[in-house]
Amino acid sequence: MFQRTPFQRTLGLASLVLISSSLAATPAFAYVGPGAGLTAIGTMIAVILALVLAVVGFVWYPLKRLMRKKRTASTQENVQAEEASDDSRGSQ
Repeated sequence: MFQRTPFQRTLGLASLVLISSSLAATPAFAYVGPGAGLTAIGTMIAVILALVLAVVGFVWYPLKRLMRKKRTASTQENVQAEEASDDSRGSQ
């Protein structure tokens, strides 16, 4: 009834492996020094910010182009309207 694509099958298998390995993990009781901990936290923050900025960039750029296009169109309409009013005044 529902055909799964190869990507969906791979994603399902990867999810299954990830979940099962997470559930089977045992605690390590290992010491993480302050240098390694701060490095890991800094790396995670940098990755999250990079992903957020990438999404913002992909959303902002088309919106910026759309606003510029709209502004240019309205400016051209205003110029044409002024030219038409100047022509009508000059013919009087």
